[in-house]
Amino acid sequence: MYSEKDLVAVGKRENNKKRNYLVINPLQGKHIPVRPGQAFELFDTLADMIRTAYGEEKLLMVGFAETATAIGAEVAVRLGAKYIQTTREDIPGVTYLFFSESHSHATEQKLVKEDIDRVIGEIDRVIFIEDEVTTGNTILGIINVLEELYGEGLKFAVASLLNGMEREHLEVYEKRGIGTLYLLKTRHEKYASLAERPMADGAYIRYGCSDCLSVREMEIAGKMDARRLVDGLDYKRACEALWRDITDAFEFEAGERVLVVGTEECMYPALFTARCMEEKGLTVWSHSTTRSPVMVFSDDTYPLKVRYELKSLYDKNRTTYIYNIESYDRVFIITDALYGEEGKNSLVSAIARKNKNINLIRWC
Repeated sequence: MYSEKDLVAVGKRENNKKRNYLVINPLQGKHIPVRPGQAFELFDTLADMIRTAYGEEKLLMVGFAETATAIGAEVAVRLGAKYIQTTREDIPGVTYLFFSESHSHATEQKLVKEDIDRVIGEIDRVIFIEDEVTTGNTILGIINVLEELYGEGLKFAVASLLNGMEREHLEVYEKRGIGTLYLLKTRHEKYASLAERPMADGAYIRYGCSDCLSVREMEIAGKMDARRLVDGLDYKRACEALWRDITDAFEFEAGERVLVVGTEECMYPALFTARCMEEKGLTVWSHSTTRSPVMVFSDDTYPLKVRYELKSLYDKNRTTYIYNIESYDRVFIITDALYGEEGKNSLVSAIARKNKNINLIRWC
């Protein structure tokens, strides 16, 4: 089983008065590059725990954007369950269920109501998948919305890599019959002090949208969007088809050092592709861009040393970030953003500080 040293590094949020720290999981593949096999082993451990507890039930997994989208997807794939992620993006022509994360830098979360309407009569339990749960208030908020709309016959649970809920919060869940599963129990009292540092002396690098260096860009059809309801096994097959098209377009040599970068909520296709490369004998790391503004420090004990400020591929008026870019033989960006030239140029320019062979794949 995992220890706190394995799964917890503490970062300092920028300008967040509600919570000054961010729990950064070194094995999750979000803020810190990870070997994909390690990420999938972690996610599958959580999936197997869910199977043991609720394997006889028909399950809907809900992964929370943006950090838990890959966890939720892999849990659904592993268990062959229904899956939908929350989103902060806008999907034309749908109705949303809204709820908020009070401590987050981007508080609004949404689920597509039409998809919940369609599946709600077919399932026994909704399981909310998170990287970490601190109070559980956000999940209680969406449970309240679902019970108001669909009645109180549904069963709920939350499954997370980390759980830092105090006794008072756990008692609320117990009284309401909401199950809690997790790989590691954490205590957050010390995290605020761990986040404090004397000065933010890491490297802060801002990129605009001009002078984009050369990048090989291609579109691959067949995208399955987990912002809408998907079947876990169908989603896996779609990602396998993405990988086959990549292997048709590129040749790989065993031992190559490769980075695969996802974009914001589009984490799972990048991690899945990275694992396929790893299984082919490449030396691979993967992580993703994020909305999270985290301060960087030069201290060897601190997880984030260099921060690149970017324009989003999904919205040129939104700022996103990527951290700790290193040098690789090749870099692949896997995104489901269909346009976003300014965001593309911004991300490519950041990666190009240390890399020459950059490839951008739009899954469409």
